[in-house]
Amino acid sequence: MNSMTGYGRATAALGDQTLTVQVNSVNRKNLDLTMKLPAEWDGFEAAVGEAVRKVALRGKVHVAVEVTGKASGATDWDETAVEESLDQLAELAKRKGIKFEPSADLLWQIANSQRAAGGLPADDEAAGVVLKALGEALRGLAAMRAKEGEALLVDFLGRWEKLHAATEVIAQRAPGITTAYRDLLLQRLRQAGLELELNDERVLKEVALFADRCDITEEITRLRHHLGQLKELLRSKGEIGRKAEFILQEIGREIHTIGSKANDLAVSQKVIEFKNELERVREQMANVE
Repeated sequence: MNSMTGYGRATAALGDQTLTVQVNSVNRKNLDLTMKLPAEWDGFEAAVGEAVRKVALRGKVHVAVEVTGKASGATDWDETAVEESLDQLAELAKRKGIKFEPSADLLWQIANSQRAAGGLPADDEAAGVVLKALGEALRGLAAMRAKEGEALLVDFLGRWEKLHAATEVIAQRAPGITTAYRDLLLQRLRQAGLELELNDERVLKEVALFADRCDITEEITRLRHHLGQLKELLRSKGEIGRKAEFILQEIGREIHTIGSKANDLAVSQKVIEFKNELERVREQMANVE
């Protein structure tokens, strides 16, 4: 079991520069991958995405690649491009009859927008460095997701035991629901001054109708089955979140039906406890890949 929350970071040398790769992930129903790479490395996006998909199956994953330091031989900006942009602005202002007085701030903005990109190679060697650092960061991400997944598994198994125990209490109580109703019915009839015997046809018919309406045998059987599926799934590998959410939905449906049909105070109390614990499991399952 893996959590969808994690973080990984790695650094590598790229000539005179330092490459830093950071990967973080949070909860999301599907895999939602975003990345921030230097413009020169847009061509690496497909390879980066492929590497991420080998590690993360669900979650919102963000990859950030940053290069710091100045590459040898790189200029801060392309002066020719800056001059050309300035001339174009001056010509445009002249045609529009606008007074053009370039400021230092404008010059700085143009220079930044025309900054030369001579310091970042986009060859196979650079791609190899990027992907190697990414692989290290992804291993860190996977390790954190796995460690948190172990903690979640312990929590889930504890809650599963509570759900299982509540189910067995309900199952043990179920056979006595009809008997309790029959005894209560006879007591109320006697209090009303009607001395009817247990084998009276009218009593038997009423008890039989009640027993049919309140029979929860099938629901208990299905509930046990779904709980068994859940426990088996919790111990399995790979992506389990979507399937677990479906099983939890089925468990919720069965326990709701039991609560509606049983017509018994003791069962109703256990159903409420069950539902509360089930909701906690559902909330926690939103963190699982």
